[in-house]
Amino acid sequence: MTTQPSAAELAKLEEELDPEMQFRKVPHGTALLIGALLLALSAFHYYTAGFGLMRETTHRGIHLAFVLGLIFLVFSGRKSDAGTVHPSTMLRPGGVPIYDWLFAVAVAVASLYVPYVFEDLVFRVGNPSTLDVVMGSITIILMIEATRRAIGWGLPLIALFAIVYAIFGNWFPGIFLHPGATWSNLVNHLYLTSQGVYGVALGVVATYVFHFVLFGVLATRVGLGRLFLGVAAAVAGRFAGGPAKVSIFGSALFGMISGSSVANTVTVGSLTIPMMIRLGYQRHFAAAVESTAATGGQITPPIMGAAAFLMVEFLNLPYATIVIAAIIPACMHFFGVLMQVHFEARRNGMRGMTDAEAPKLREVFARDWPTLAPLFGLIVVLFTGYTPYLAAFWGITGCMLVGLAHYRAGAALVFALAIGVAAPTEFLRVPGVNLGLTLAAFAVMFHGVLLRSEEGRRRVNDMVDAFVLGAKYAIGVGAAAATVGIIVGVVTLTGVGFKISWIVTSLADQWANGLLGFVPFLPFDIKSATLFFTLLLTGLVCILLGCGVPTTANYIIMVTVAAPALGMLGVNPLVAHFFVFYYGVLADVTPPVAIAAYAGASMAGADPFKTGNTAFRLALGKVLVPFVFVFSPSMLIMAPGFTWTELIGSTASCFASITLLSAAFAGWLLAPLAIWERWLLALAALPMILATPMSVGAGLVIAAPVLLRQLLARRTAVAPA
Repeated sequence: MTTQPSAAELAKLEEELDPEMQFRKVPHGTALLIGALLLALSAFHYYTAGFGLMRETTHRGIHLAFVLGLIFLVFSGRKSDAGTVHPSTMLRPGGVPIYDWLFAVAVAVASLYVPYVFEDLVFRVGNPSTLDVVMGSITIILMIEATRRAIGWGLPLIALFAIVYAIFGNWFPGIFLHPGATWSNLVNHLYLTSQGVYGVALGVVATYVFHFVLFGVLATRVGLGRLFLGVAAAVAGRFAGGPAKVSIFGSALFGMISGSSVANTVTVGSLTIPMMIRLGYQRHFAAAVESTAATGGQITPPIMGAAAFLMVEFLNLPYATIVIAAIIPACMHFFGVLMQVHFEARRNGMRGMTDAEAPKLREVFARDWPTLAPLFGLIVVLFTGYTPYLAAFWGITGCMLVGLAHYRAGAALVFALAIGVAAPTEFLRVPGVNLGLTLAAFAVMFHGVLLRSEEGRRRVNDMVDAFVLGAKYAIGVGAAAATVGIIVGVVTLTGVGFKISWIVTSLADQWANGLLGFVPFLPFDIKSATLFFTLLLTGLVCILLGCGVPTTANYIIMVTVAAPALGMLGVNPLVAHFFVFYYGVLADVTPPVAIAAYAGASMAGADPFKTGNTAFRLALGKVLVPFVFVFSPSMLIMAPGFTWTELIGSTASCFASITLLSAAFAGWLLAPLAIWERWLLALAALPMILATPMSVGAGLVIAAPVLLRQLLARRTAVAPA
């Protein structure tokens, strides 16, 4: 098997391919200062996760001050300027323009202003002072600029439009008309209350997301990603089209510790894309397979993406509930990619990996099994009923233990056993994590460092670098979460969310009546048809919005604007939130701004747009599954009204629908498919979305002629050499 690239090589690839990773190049002294600030940010979150959070506003304010201030130092104002190291001058102290230093200090001070005056705010919310308005204006303006630098123009433009709408609402026509707000009132709402910048989105990133991003970086650094890739190659590599299936299984496993589509694409794709191309897959198809499978990282338990943690706050549910609900839909996503890859491999007669190319499962586990201990500790704490950030604390501690200790296997085993024994009891407590266990873990770490000084120093440097890199990964998400607070604040201030929901449901109702009036014998009623068209419109908006907005921001906006429309039609909140979440993730492989697909295309030397189109086609599981679990909520397991009968029926229906549609796209089922057969299979797959006995029966009746002909053709068909 190809040797896994080093951490430095992977970081360089991510920086080249992900716009959020294109950091400014600075002289060594400035790099040390920025690195120290990033390390301080990670250390702050690590400490508060284990030993107790601060007051809500203070915690969010410190997080925001670090995040926004660092962005002006880490990201250049122009992308073309990012790769150039500028010498230190009077106008560029430390190689950074003097205005960026001023912006960093100004936005940090303004972010800390609200926590500083928090005790007095109760007396003047709704009647801000001049200083309140000045500080709020600085925060809002510089926050939008910081977000532009970190993630691009998409979200800042939406936020600017929201501000214009809030102020000039009396100029808008029809249902969107509202009295308008003054700048002072808008700043008061967005800056001094919990309905805007300091709202739920920022709180979730500061409380949950940062810690799990840091855990993912550390887990990858200590070798857990290498273990997952080795297991995937050993299990799936020998089947037809082996490297493509390794890509899918590897992305599924790596997705357990990485909530980033691009990071998943780069790490797994650096090994699997070259192997797929050597085996005979077209370059764009190889890149599409990897990028599509990699987007599953945001929906794969137990880490998932940032939006999953937002669900915890919005729905007021335990994170363990979200994790369990995500299991079957995530499996369906990877099953959809797997079936298309399998049919493609069978159609082209592709071989698997040879014994020499594929690693031995026993050797993989013998080398890297200790790296499973941190993940085990995280899951145990998480499912024992403790908070997600406490689980992340122990996961991070476990990564440090495995990464630093000399006797890695013994240290990992001791740590895993300690967590396994302690978590079911009151030994771990919130907010005071048991100090004895923490000190024991660190004692083992430092014993390993002192035992081998040279190797120990290298390990310490590696852990410090991981803490710095984890903070770099998280600051873009933090800025996006704060900026999306502007949009949420405008929606709550103007009430536009309910207006949009009414428009969507009314339009869907008109389409449903028109369809049933035209074709009255369809196997669903007016309510189901209205819900279907509402889902179609909501999913389309999610995809379009996601073309320029990160998944986290997309989710928050759509939950605020579109989820009420689904609620009006009786959809359970958990189901509605999952629907929006899944369609938001699709944007990573949907042209024209499919960043995961474009990352894969760059690695494969393929056409980006062709790769994006193929990746979207491969993501059909993620397209179909949300419709299935809306009509059959039992697929989410934790949804109200769960029944085993509905779960088995909806899962089987979804498997069948994905298989038929995959065959239609690939042109192969049991033998080559004619054009008319492909159209029939695609048509048969659609009614199965409803997962009712009538709709499944209708799908099977439509597909029956093709299935019979395929069984006959299989006896004589010979796959191409």
